[in-house]
Amino acid sequence: MKLNFDSIEEKKLENFKGGEKHIMSRMFSDDLIKIMRNRVEKGASIGYHTHDTSCELIYVLKGTATVNYEGETELIHEGEATYCPKGHSHSLTNEQDEILEFLAIVPEQ
Repeated sequence: MKLNFDSIEEKKLENFKGGEKHIMSRMFSDDLIKIMRNRVEKGASIGYHTHDTSCELIYVLKGTATVNYEGETELIHEGEATYCPKGHSHSLTNEQDEILEFLAIVPEQ
């Protein structure tokens, strides 16, 4: 199945997962998976949350993400990914001046 994110309506998600400001998201979702192409402005974040029924892979397309994974902070740069297994917690913030763009893949388990 081909997914064309440019043809998916972009939605503004305010305070996503309790985060700051908003993120812009183009999302494909069914009963098995969510796949999102997101844009995050400086100072915006996805709040700290636990993956109870899923895992998540985040691949940075542009910019640098500050990720808090289980209390440890690390920078994830363009071309790098971060993984949050089922049962674990994380958050993501854009602390840089440029827009952060990333692909998030969240399969239900």
